[in-house]
Amino acid sequence: MSATVIRLSILNFLQFAVWGSYLVCLGQYLGPSGLGGDIAWFYSVQGLVSIFMPAIIGIIADKWIPAQKMLGLCHILAAVFMGCAWLYGSSHPTLEFAPFFALYTLSVAFYMPTIALANATAFKILKTDGSDPVKSFPPIRVLGTVGFIAAMWFVNCAYWHDGSFGFTISEANPMANFRFQYTHMQLLTCCVLGIVLGIFSFTLPKCTLAKESQSKSWSETLGLNAFKLFSNSRMAVFFLFSMLLGVALQITNGFATTFISSFKGMTEYATTFGANNATLLTSLSQISEAACILLIPFFLRRYGIKKVMLIAMLAWVLRFAFFGLGNPGSGLWLFILSMIVYGVAFDFFNVSGALFVEQETDDSVKSSAQGLFMLMTNGVGASVGTLIAGTIVNHYCSWQTVDGNSYMLGNWSTPWYIFAGYSLLVAILFAFMFKYRHIPVSDRQIKIAEAETLEIE
Repeated sequence: MSATVIRLSILNFLQFAVWGSYLVCLGQYLGPSGLGGDIAWFYSVQGLVSIFMPAIIGIIADKWIPAQKMLGLCHILAAVFMGCAWLYGSSHPTLEFAPFFALYTLSVAFYMPTIALANATAFKILKTDGSDPVKSFPPIRVLGTVGFIAAMWFVNCAYWHDGSFGFTISEANPMANFRFQYTHMQLLTCCVLGIVLGIFSFTLPKCTLAKESQSKSWSETLGLNAFKLFSNSRMAVFFLFSMLLGVALQITNGFATTFISSFKGMTEYATTFGANNATLLTSLSQISEAACILLIPFFLRRYGIKKVMLIAMLAWVLRFAFFGLGNPGSGLWLFILSMIVYGVAFDFFNVSGALFVEQETDDSVKSSAQGLFMLMTNGVGASVGTLIAGTIVNHYCSWQTVDGNSYMLGNWSTPWYIFAGYSLLVAILFAFMFKYRHIPVSDRQIKIAEAETLEIE
C-alpha cells in the first residue's frame, strides 16, 4: 500500500468520523432537551446550506485555493462552531432554539462542502500519483465508513457525568442515560475530530488549480460553467433524480435512532438491547456500507450507472419497509435486514454517483461538478425532503414522558410505509426517464487494456 493511499485513507476515516459522531444520534439529544419538534429543521439545514456552500467552496478550490488547504480551513471552522454549540449545550439543560440552531447551522455550513471537497481532493491526488480513481477510490472510501462506524460506537458507549468517564452498553448501568448518544458530549466529540482533521488536511499533497484561459467569460472565471451540465439532458435527469433520492438519505439520518429509541417507552421493549443501543444497532448500516463499497467497481463495469442507481432505489424501499415491520424484540431481525440493505442503498447511489460525475465532467469543473452533485443530493433534496418527512412523523408521533424520560411515541409504521412508497415511485420514474446505454466490460478486457498500456509506456 502506497503512502498516498494510506494518507487518503486516514483523510476518509476522519472525514466521516466527524459526521458519524452526531449525525444519527442528534435527535436523541434534541428531544429530551426541548427541541424534539424541531428535529427536522436541524437535518434540513444541512440540505439548505448544501444548496450553495459546496458549489461556492468547490469554485474556490478549483480557481484560487488548493483543494487540500480549503478542506483543512473548512474543517477547522466547522469544528470551532460545533465546539461553541457544545459549550452552549453544557450550560443549558433546556435548549433555546435560536442560539443553538445558529451555532449548529454555522458548523454544518462549513462541514457539508467538505464531503464533495474530500472526494475532489482524493481524485486529484490519485491522478497526480498515476492511479485510476474508479479503481483506487472505493477501497479508500471504505475507511470513511469505518470512521463513521467507530465514531458511532464511541458515542453509543461512552459516558460522562460528574467527572466520571467510562463505557457501557448495558441499560442496567446507572450511567447508561449519560452516554454521549443522549447528551451534548457528542458535539464535543465532533469538534475534537474536526480540529484533528483540519490540521491533517494541510499536510496532504498539493492539489493543482485549474489552468486559466485568457479568453474566459465571467461565468467560467467564477466556475459557474459547472451549471452548464444541465444543458446535457442525461446529466440533467441524473441530477434531478439525485435530488429526489437525496430525500431518502436524510429521512433515515434524522429519524432512525429516534425511532428505535422510542421503544424504550414501551414496557414490552424497554429493556431490549436494540432499544437501548440505537446508535450501535444503526452502525450495522455502515458496516454493510463498508462491504458494499468494494462491489461498486464490479457493478459499474458490468451494469452501468443506471442499473446501479435502480438497485439503490429499490434498496431504499426495503430499508423503510423493514423499519415499518420490525421492532427491537421479536422483530429485531427485520431491523437488522434494514441495516444490511442500507449499504446498497447508500453506496450504490452516493459513491457511484460521485464516480459517474468524475468520469462525465471536464477537468476544469470537476470540483464544481462534485459540489453540484452535493447540492442536488444533500442540498435541495435533503432540505425539502426532511421538512416533509418531519411533518409526516410529527403528524403520527409526538414526544411523551414515560418514567421521567422523553420518547417519541405513536404510529411509526405509517411514516415508514409512506417513505417506502415514495422510493418505489422514484425508481419507476427513473427507469423510464434516464437514458443510458452501457457497454459491459469484462475482467479479461480490462486486463488486456492494462497490459497494452504498460507496453506502450
